[in-house]
Amino acid sequence: MRRGRVVVRTIRSIQSGSPGHRAKGRRVDRESFEAARDSLRRYVRERLVPLEDRVAAENRIPEEVVGEMRDMGLFGLTIPESHGGLGLTVAQEVELVIELTWASAAFRSLIAMNLGVGSQGILVDGTDAQRDAWLPRIASGEVIAAFALTEPDSGSDSASMRTRAVRDGDAYVINGSKRFISNAPLAGLFTVMARTAPENLPGNRHVSAFLVPASTPGVRIGEKDQKMGHAGAATADVYFDDVRIPAANLLGGQEGQGFRTAMKVLERGRINISALCVGQAKRLLHEMLAYATQRRQFGKPIAGFQLVQAMLADSQADLLAAESMVRHTARLHDEGRSVAIEASCCKLFASEMVGRIADRAVQVHGGAGYMQESKVERFYRDVRLFRIYEGTTQIQQLVIARELVRNFATI
Repeated sequence: MRRGRVVVRTIRSIQSGSPGHRAKGRRVDRESFEAARDSLRRYVRERLVPLEDRVAAENRIPEEVVGEMRDMGLFGLTIPESHGGLGLTVAQEVELVIELTWASAAFRSLIAMNLGVGSQGILVDGTDAQRDAWLPRIASGEVIAAFALTEPDSGSDSASMRTRAVRDGDAYVINGSKRFISNAPLAGLFTVMARTAPENLPGNRHVSAFLVPASTPGVRIGEKDQKMGHAGAATADVYFDDVRIPAANLLGGQEGQGFRTAMKVLERGRINISALCVGQAKRLLHEMLAYATQRRQFGKPIAGFQLVQAMLADSQADLLAAESMVRHTARLHDEGRSVAIEASCCKLFASEMVGRIADRAVQVHGGAGYMQESKVERFYRDVRLFRIYEGTTQIQQLVIARELVRNFATI
C-alpha cells in the first residue's frame, strides 16, 4: 500500500494548474504531470504486472488493488474537480491510460466506464441534481458505473432495441434485458438506454437514457460471461423486470436524448480506447524484444536475424503511427474542435494495429508464444476484443466515410 500512497500524493498534486478548454480539466506544468505519470508507471510495473497471472487465474481484480486505485483518484480522472475528480484534459488522460495499460487490460476495464460514458453523459447532459448526486461518488470509486446499451438483438442498430421505459405518473417502469455489459457484476449505477416511443423516430429520438441504481428492485445480474480473453474484466447480462425508478432519473430530464448524449461523449471514449491499444502495443513490443534478445538459435540471439528484425521494425512503425494519431487527436479535442473523423480513425487504426503487433509477438516467440504461460498468448486473446467493442472496425469505417462525404458536400 505504500507505493499506492506515494502515487496518490503525486497524482493529486497535478490539480494546481489553470482551467482547460472543452475537457474542463487542468493544464499543469510539465514537471508536475511528468512526476504523476512516473509514479503511475512505477505502480503499474511494480504492483500490477506481477498480479497479472493471479487476476487471470481468479478472474477478478483483488479488492486491495481496487482500494488502491480508488485512493489514487483513478476513477475520477475525467470528472471535474468541482465534482470530486481530477479534471484532466484529454491529452493528460491518454498519457495516464497508456501507462496504466502496460499491464493487463482488466485493470483499465475496472475504471473505464467511470472515465467514459458512465460519468461523461451525466456531466454533459445531466441535471444539476443528477450531477451532484452521482459524480462525486463515481469520481471516488464508491460507485462503479456501467453503460447498458447492447441487447441480444440490438447493438449499433437502435431500431431493434426492445428494452422499454413507460411513464407511469411520477415514475418510469423499465422492462428488457442488456447483453455483454462491462462491470455489470460490480456496478452500483447503470446508464440504461431504453425505448420511450413505440415507433422509430428520426435521430434515434425513440431512445432515452435513465440512471438506474443497481440496488433497484427488479434489476438482476446474470452469470459472468466466459470470454476468449480479458479475464478479470467482468461482463454479464442485465435484466430489468418491472424496474420502477423516479421520473427524476431520466437523464437530463428530457425524453429522446439518449443517443444524442451518447454521441456527445463518444469521441472522448474512442480516444481513450485508442490510448488503451497503444499501451497494450507498447507492452507487446517490450515482450517481443525481451524474448528476441534472449532466445538464441544457431549460436546467436534471434534478434540478429533479419526476418525477426522486420517484425520488430514493422511493430515499432505501427506503434509510432497510432501513438502520434492519439496524441494529435487528444490535443484537437482539448482545443474544442470536433474530432468525429479523427477519433474514429484512431479507434480503427489503433485497434487493428495492436492486433497486428500481438500476432507478430506470438510469431517471434514461436511455439513458446502459443503456450498459456506466455504473456503474449494472453495479450493476443485480450486485444482481439478492441476491434469489436465500442464500435467495430466496420462501424468506424462507415463513420469516417459518412463524415468525409458530408464535409465534402458542404465545401
